[in-house]
Amino acid sequence: MNRTVRYARLFFLVLLQLSLSAIGQEYAGHLDSNPNFFIKQKTFQTAKKTTAADPLMLPFFEDFTSYGLYPDSTKWTDYHVYVNNTMGNRPISRGVATFDALDWRGIPYDSFNNANFRYADTLTSQPINLSLDVVTPADSIYLSFFYQPQGNGFFPLTQDSLMLFLKTRFGGFVKVWSIEGSSLHPFRQVMIPIADSLYFDSFFQFRFINIGALYWADAIWNVDYVRLGAGRTIDDTTVNDIGFTSSPTYFLNDYTSMPYRQFFGYSSFERATQYTCSLRNNYGFSQPAIHGYEAQGLNTGTVLKPLSWSSATVAAAATQALSFPAYTSLLPLSVIGNFEKVTFRNKYYIQSISTSDPPANDTVEKDFVFDNYLAYDDGTAEKSYYLNLYPTLPGKIAIEYHLNKPDTMRGMAIYFGRQVPFAFNKMFDIDVYATIAGVNGAAADNLLYTQELCSPGYVDSINHFFVYKFDKPLPLPAGTFFAGTFQPAESGSDSLYFGLDVNRIGPNHAYYNVVSSWAPSLISGAIMMRPLLGQEISGTSVLDVADRNEKWQISPNPATDRLRFEYGGDGRAVYTISDIQGRKVMEGNINSGMDADISALVTGMYFVRLVSSEGHFQIRKFVKL
Repeated sequence: MNRTVRYARLFFLVLLQLSLSAIGQEYAGHLDSNPNFFIKQKTFQTAKKTTAADPLMLPFFEDFTSYGLYPDSTKWTDYHVYVNNTMGNRPISRGVATFDALDWRGIPYDSFNNANFRYADTLTSQPINLSLDVVTPADSIYLSFFYQPQGNGFFPLTQDSLMLFLKTRFGGFVKVWSIEGSSLHPFRQVMIPIADSLYFDSFFQFRFINIGALYWADAIWNVDYVRLGAGRTIDDTTVNDIGFTSSPTYFLNDYTSMPYRQFFGYSSFERATQYTCSLRNNYGFSQPAIHGYEAQGLNTGTVLKPLSWSSATVAAAATQALSFPAYTSLLPLSVIGNFEKVTFRNKYYIQSISTSDPPANDTVEKDFVFDNYLAYDDGTAEKSYYLNLYPTLPGKIAIEYHLNKPDTMRGMAIYFGRQVPFAFNKMFDIDVYATIAGVNGAAADNLLYTQELCSPGYVDSINHFFVYKFDKPLPLPAGTFFAGTFQPAESGSDSLYFGLDVNRIGPNHAYYNVVSSWAPSLISGAIMMRPLLGQEISGTSVLDVADRNEKWQISPNPATDRLRFEYGGDGRAVYTISDIQGRKVMEGNINSGMDADISALVTGMYFVRLVSSEGHFQIRKFVKL
């Protein structure tokens, strides 16, 4: 049975017509989730706002230079914002606090109603001692910070806003500053005097809040370089600091990661000739930048590059990319083995100009990982990529990859951007091609493999990717191949969101097909799909969820009035049934072996999701007769 007929039969009960004002194109869309938080949220499931036993003393300083995702609890009482190094556009120093309409778990505050504006993220300082026996209004205290709308995400609407509140000695908060949404501009500094005796208290606090449009769930505000201190003036805007503003470029020339066996022996082709790392001089005059770097193979502890130093001059208020030559020493493949994960850790340094120059942003670490996948992305998505399809035509995405030696493809890891409402019901296939028509001189598509009837997954997995394990391993020769997705026509699979890494520099290697011919992608960035190579997908860098997905079943299918649930374990589970348009129509609690009464459902196709104490299980589809 060909694919067109198969999908037509699968959706024979679906009466869904799409009405689109602009169709047959590719787009960059909203992220609508932050899967980075899923790794950390278990730590915070029982967390509450915390207040330090003793208030902090002036000065207060925070530039969000961190490898974590949440604010530093010694300085902040809550954890709603996203601390990161990717969403800021030319930040003052490495690291920003990002405000959006996603909660501390990285999902929309309201996953079903996407048309409202509401108070969203907050960032509240720990109490700071401004009691009158310590400081007075005469001490000229100022609070300053930098802000930027949009960054590397989407701009906040004019109805959105970023606000600052100050806590009074009577316990309430007063709004002292706000700005409405706008498109991208450089970071701008705000100076707020703390002069009214109303704020002088031993437990003074300040709080940032944004109002967000839930439809634009990743409409971004970035905040950086927060300072509160005495002896300042309205003109005290100079930031006497020189520090890194971005992560270094990658060890590889094109991929961000590949199996070590595909790299070793081909390093002259695969390895970048140099690495760069951006530095910003925030002083009002030129500064020398004494910089160096070192590298180590974490598998063996081998020093691959001893610490060495160089010098450069950075102009006042300028951002400059420092260059570091590539090192030539590597770990032998005979020591590592064909299928082991390999990590090179590079550390980049600059020497502080003075003792007042904050040291945290003078060092940056970058791990270069060789594992069981091919990747062009850095593992974090700033936007989503999607196809806007014609109602009667399918959509295809194919990304070009290369192998230096024969290998075996075991599956595909895909990063999905969440949608409101969620897109659990959008079916697709994974296709692997030797060639696609019109690319590299090929006359026709040469389809090698299809993994059928996949549905998008949003799981707490390493690297935040959902893994699709192939039913059969696919041997591939050395050379070029293409891997991507097929979204059927008239199936509700239009506008399926895939993660888009906008920090990708260079070609995106992506092609799309919405009118029966392939075209090169015009969207800048890397679509986050990763072919999985080598041995069985288990216990490697990306979680294999196949076994857990196979542990539960529903029957009969098609069903009339009862639907039986069977899954591993004795614990109680929660089921949710949604229609083909993603609307929740039924939910309840159930034990394995029990039936749910579905007699009230109208005839049609449905999707059922099960969540037990073991976590989320893959979506199942069934037909109600």
